[in-house]
Order: sequence, then C-alpha cells, then structure tokens
Amino acid sequence: MLKRLSRTQTIALGFFIIICVGTLLLMLPISARSGAWTGWHDALFTATSATCVTGLVVVDTYQHWSVFGQMVILCLIQIGGLGFITMGMFFSIFLRRKIGLKERNLIQESVNGLQLGGVVRLVKMIVPWTLLIEGCGALILTLRFVPEMGWKRALWNGIFHSVSAFCNGGFDLMGRYEEYSSLVRYQDDLVVNVVIMLLIVIGGIGFIVWDDIIRHKFHVKRYLLHTKIVLATTAVLIFGGALLFFLFERENVLDGLSTQGQALSSLFGSVTARTAGFNSTDTGAYTQATRMLMVVLMFIGGSPGSTAGGIKTTTMVVLILIVISNLRGKSELNIFGRCLEEDAVKKASTVFLMNLSLAIVSVTAICALQPFAMDDVLFEVSSAIGTVGMTTGITRDLSFVSRTLMIVLMYCGRIGSMSFALSLLERKHHAAIRFPKERITIG
Repeated sequence: MLKRLSRTQTIALGFFIIICVGTLLLMLPISARSGAWTGWHDALFTATSATCVTGLVVVDTYQHWSVFGQMVILCLIQIGGLGFITMGMFFSIFLRRKIGLKERNLIQESVNGLQLGGVVRLVKMIVPWTLLIEGCGALILTLRFVPEMGWKRALWNGIFHSVSAFCNGGFDLMGRYEEYSSLVRYQDDLVVNVVIMLLIVIGGIGFIVWDDIIRHKFHVKRYLLHTKIVLATTAVLIFGGALLFFLFERENVLDGLSTQGQALSSLFGSVTARTAGFNSTDTGAYTQATRMLMVVLMFIGGSPGSTAGGIKTTTMVVLILIVISNLRGKSELNIFGRCLEEDAVKKASTVFLMNLSLAIVSVTAICALQPFAMDDVLFEVSSAIGTVGMTTGITRDLSFVSRTLMIVLMYCGRIGSMSFALSLLERKHHAAIRFPKERITIG
C-alpha cells in the first residue's frame, strides 16, 4: 500500500504519524510539570503546533510541560522544521545506504527543489549547516541568559529558543516570568532581538537559497532567479513591514520605549510575522491597522523549501507580476532579465486561491461558533494557515470544534494547502478527450 502512495501523500502521511506519536508522548504524566495526564486534545493541539512549526498554544509551554515534555516539543519542532524526509535521508546517507530515484523524488518534493539533480548534495548541506547555525545561536543566547538564569537553565533556554527561532517554531520558555509573555521581557535587548531575528530570517529564506549563496558567495549575478526573488522580496517585506509597524504603533505599544526599543520592536514585529510566532510587544493591544498588516505578512509567510509557512514570497511576486503584465498588455512575466514559465502562474494562482478560501471558510465557521470579534478570528486563522503562532489571546478560549479546525489549518499550512489537496485527490490519468476552446469575458 505504501508503495502506491505519491510523493505528496507520503509526506502528508509522515507528518500525520509524527503528530500522532508526539500527541501520545505529550499525554504521558512524565510530560507534564504536575505529573498528571494531559488531555488528548490539548496534547494533539500542541503536537500539531510544534510539528507544523506554528507556535500557537493552549497551555503555557514552561508552566505546563516538564523538561521531558519540552524536549518532546523541541524534537517535534526540529523534525517539522527540517522535514522528516530530509532528516531520514541524511541518516541514510550517513549510513552509506543507496539513495534511489524514488527517494530522490521525495527529497525534491520535501525541500521544494528546482530539479532532481543535486538533491542528495543539498541534504548533505542542510543538516550540518542547520546544526552549526542553531549551535551558534544557542551559544550566544546562553551567554546572554546566564546572569539571570544560571548556566544550567541558560543552556537549555539557549538551545530551545535557538532551535525554535531557526525552525520558525515560535515556542518559548519565558513563562517562568509571566505566562504567555513570549519575548516581551527582552523588547529592548539588542542581543536577544538580533540573534532571534537572524535565526528566523536564515531559516525562512529556504535551503535552495542557502545552497546558492554558499556556492556563489557574493557573486550576485550568478545567483538563481529564485534566490534573487527571495532575497529581494524578503528585504522589502522586512523593512517595509517594520516601517509601517512603527508608523501604526508609535503612539500605542511603542509609546514610552527608547529609540533602540522602538527600532528593535518594529523590526522584530515585521520579522516574526513572517511565520516565526514570537512577539516582543503586546499583540492583543495592536491597532486595527497593525493587525491588518500582520495578517498580510502572515498570509505571505516565508520562502519555498524553508522552515516557514504561508503562500510564500515567490507566490506573491508571481501574482504581482501577473497584475503588472496584464495592465501593460504583455503576455510574459519578466523579472531580473528572465521570463517565468507558465507553470509558475498556475501554481501561484492555485496556492493563493486555496489559502484564501481556507481562511474565509475558517473565519466564517469560527465566528458562527463563538462570539469573537472578526479581526481576532482573522488574525488567529491567518496565524494558523501561515504556521506563524502569533495570537491576540483567543487561542485558549477556542471551543473543541474551533480548536480542531485550527489543528487542520496548521497541518494544511505546514505541508502546503495544494499538497494537502493533492494528497487526497491525486490520481494519475490522462484525458482521452479535449474539449473545444471558447472565450469568456473577465473583469
């Protein structure tokens, strides 16, 4: 039966199994700080959020989970961030096992590779570089946390937050100071903010971009078109988002902060909304304009083949190019001296429409089930689909049905809405008949 599964079905099933195992482990008394069994639905929600590197929680990670439970969550974040296919294939390569064509196809699908050739080399690069980057982040954070936590706790916090940030997980252990406070305590801290932001951005630009930069260094002209689009779009979204965040919140959550605090909080708010889930300011106190900004950033997300979610930066660029080309009366999509293939247009349109449809249906359903303000629900749903983890504070008040819907959204957001649909509907067939073409009026 397993041999009959397509690549997308294999990946979808793999994530489902990991979530189930994580749920069972988190239900155990050893996983809870109180030593009691955790309800299966709370455990399932947490396991899904961790595996899908989202960060939405129904219980405070530090207050509720024991060290063992936190370790389970961290393992789920790492597996979910890199992808179980990537990690499994790395160990196979390490054990000198032969990687066949089917395995190479799985790797390509898992990391959104542009071509089948070179995927094994890409896997060999991904895991060591991930460990190196996470290790550097953990070391710096540990040294920063030592004065207030001591070496033992500082080391664990450094490792946990480094992995969570790099994998865009959004889970934190700052509940030791105040429940659900995330990184608000460090909103004016240069070291913590810069390290966390760098880890989020590096994890969110994608493995293909890493490989391109490592191979070509600073020779930008040699970069793949994919890399150029990702880097340019990422920069625009980060700095453009930070500027708008500052303008919208300078007399609200940023009021009273130092110049450094305002700059860091604005940048952090823009970066973390791109699927990381941490927050250094009170999310529930944001203005309506900022909430809409966050929804847009969360909906876009990171880049393909990364630890991030959302419709992805490349999808957004393709959609913008479609609009520009149509307004100019051109049939081709040109950018950076290259023309995009027609298949990119179809995929971008499909991903956008599916995610938008999921969001609309989910917001409508939750609003019908519970008396929440629509902007809070829209924020929550966008956070789940984009695997972000930011919330205005309604996650813990969601009903059983609403939480279940959020679990499905996080799952779809991680494996991709289009991949999820394909895993359910994919059938290989060829049309025997082609229907005649006829024009219709659009717009």
